[in-house]
Amino acid sequence: MILHIDMDAFYAAIEQRDRPELRGRPVVVGGSTGRGVVAAASYEARRFGIHSAMPGRRAAQLCPEAVFVKSRIEHYAEVGRQVRAIFCRYTPLVQPLSLDEAFLDVTGSERLFGPAATIGRRIKDEIRKELDLTASVGVAPLKFVAKIASDVNKPDGFVEVAAADVIRFLDPLPVSRFWGVGRVGEERLHRMGLRTIGEVRVRKLDDLQRSLGSWGEHLWKLANGIDERRVVPDRSAKQISHERTFADDMTDETMLRAVVSYLVEQVTRRLRRHGRQAKNVSIKYRRDDFQTFAKSTTLKTSTHSTAEIYRVAESMLVEMRKREPRPVRLIGVSVGSLSGKNAPQQLSLFDQSEGETNQREVDKIVDQLRDKIGEQAVYRATSHQWIHRK
Repeated sequence: MILHIDMDAFYAAIEQRDRPELRGRPVVVGGSTGRGVVAAASYEARRFGIHSAMPGRRAAQLCPEAVFVKSRIEHYAEVGRQVRAIFCRYTPLVQPLSLDEAFLDVTGSERLFGPAATIGRRIKDEIRKELDLTASVGVAPLKFVAKIASDVNKPDGFVEVAAADVIRFLDPLPVSRFWGVGRVGEERLHRMGLRTIGEVRVRKLDDLQRSLGSWGEHLWKLANGIDERRVVPDRSAKQISHERTFADDMTDETMLRAVVSYLVEQVTRRLRRHGRQAKNVSIKYRRDDFQTFAKSTTLKTSTHSTAEIYRVAESMLVEMRKREPRPVRLIGVSVGSLSGKNAPQQLSLFDQSEGETNQREVDKIVDQLRDKIGEQAVYRATSHQWIHRK
């Protein structure tokens, strides 16, 4: 069985915990400057329509009485490590999705600690008692179902879905519950007469493939309770990827390059954090008609350099846009053929250039600054337009 554990309004909850006078008040983390963006919002703030990635100016308009606090990403990361330590008491199979959520495979732990639901409740109770924070837990035999289950009764939720109940649980849910279905995808499914997951389940697979391509097959499998993805810890992952689905289909080439730059920064930061290097870089995007395209490049030597991987990813993006210039609704970057930082390397006949050495130093300094003052406080100039989009 799989658990999906999602901390409730994590950054804002930590601020309310550390400053009791903020409890019960609408708290917004980040976004305090005119050009800043919201990093997180408490549930009190969310009732006013405030959400992450919203411009701070807009958040202040929606809720003039909101309390804006400066992001303390290093502190949140430390609390995240404390949460992760609780997870690891019960299983080594922990796949973090971010600082505040993770999948846990507890199948092999049930003999020691009891059924998966018992383990989930114990973890939830320990987080509350030791860290004074709440988490929502989903328990299910499939990753996709566990993730939905953790979300349906937030905050402080707990939902278990037995194997025999998966279809019954999924059928009445709106298609927006599919992981990765945004507003545009939801509208497309609605135009096809598909409003619930159950309606996707009973639609003929051929019809979905004809209309939506491989994405249609993916949705059909999920709706039918087919999800073979396993819980894979970062340290044993065969690839690391990040992707972004756009609220509105995108055609702006400069903005697309900025998104790819941002995704590369996320991917390479994870590589360096876990002492990994990659020899393969891939980029994919999904057009407005839901057709998905991908391209990969194998590097001469493994690397975790942001500049090197961005150079390759941008080149592939330009080539793909020439071939497939239609509007884009999703774009993703992944790296594969991973190795440890001390893995043997094919030696060059020439010394590393001064530029490569400088780039390594840049990556090191940027990582240190992000740990200290926040993920979006320091970034590549090529990512600026996406990070500060309006």
